[in-house]
Amino acid sequence: MFNNESASVGLPIRIVILTIIGMIGIYTILSAVTSTPFVPDTMFASSNCSSFNLTNGTGDSPYLTVNVFDNDGRLIGDANIIVWGPSREKVAGGITDADGEFQYRLLNISLPQGKTEGYLSVKVMQEGYLDYSNDYFLKVKKV
Repeated sequence: MFNNESASVGLPIRIVILTIIGMIGIYTILSAVTSTPFVPDTMFASSNCSSFNLTNGTGDSPYLTVNVFDNDGRLIGDANIIVWGPSREKVAGGITDADGEFQYRLLNISLPQGKTEGYLSVKVMQEGYLDYSNDYFLKVKKV
């Protein structure tokens, strides 16, 4: 049927070699896709109140509760929390319970010199989540 068979000589081995090279390429692409790094979720924190007053700008905070939750509103337990007073001199820290709650009270805090208001700052850390921090977490006013 064919007069010149030189074009088909070596064709089966070329097909096998190209198939092997293609398989290596697919394996490389799939291994790169499946080994992408884990992207952590975001989390947030809220407090049981939005502000409190300090007589003459110094005193103790009331007992406060921080709730830590993810994007879907699920509470996050075992998260590490640090809360700083308005002048950043006093700090409270701890771990949320299974319900995502942390209760604290800052003793003998004061507003920064010459200020009539300030803010409590918070930082929340948990494995598998991006750290959450808020320098204006809770307002403190001088009365």
